[in-house]
Amino acid sequence: MSSGLAVFTLVHVAISLVAIGAGFVVLFGLITTKRFDRWTAFFLATTVATSVTGFMFPIHGVTPGIVIGILSLFVLAVAIYARYPRKLAGIWRPVYVVTATVALYFNFLVLIVQSFQKVLFLKALAPTQSEPPFLIAQIVAMLAFIILGALAMIRSREKPASGV
Repeated sequence: MSSGLAVFTLVHVAISLVAIGAGFVVLFGLITTKRFDRWTAFFLATTVATSVTGFMFPIHGVTPGIVIGILSLFVLAVAIYARYPRKLAGIWRPVYVVTATVALYFNFLVLIVQSFQKVLFLKALAPTQSEPPFLIAQIVAMLAFIILGALAMIRSREKPASGV
C-alpha cells in the first residue's frame, strides 16, 4: 500500500469511528428525547463523509461495501431532508428516527466487517467471514439496532425532543 493510500485509509477510518461515536450520542438523544442539534449535524456530516470517502478507494466493480455505501447515502439524504427542510414535522419525525438509526447501523456493520478482516484475533476466529463468530456479531448488532431504534421510535412519539 502506498503511503498516500495508507494516510487516506487512516483518515477514512478516523472519520468512520468518529461518525459512529457521534451516532451513538444522537441515538441516545433520540431515546432520551433530547435533541442534540450540534451532535446531529456532526453525525450526519461525518457519516456522509465516511460513505463518500469509501468510494474513493481503488476498487473495481461492485462490492458489498459499495452497495452499503450507496444505501447509506440514500438513507442519509432522507434523514437530512427529514431533519432540516421538514424540521421533523408530522411523519418526518419517525422517518428521521428510522433513517438515522439505519445510517448508524450501516456504518457499524462496515466496522464489524472491517474488524473481522483486519484485527488478527477476529480474523483468526472467522478467516472467511462465514464462520459463526462473524455471523453472531452481525446478528447481535442487528438485534441491538432494532431494539434501540424501536426505543427511539416509541420515545419520539411519547414526547417531542427538547433542544440541547
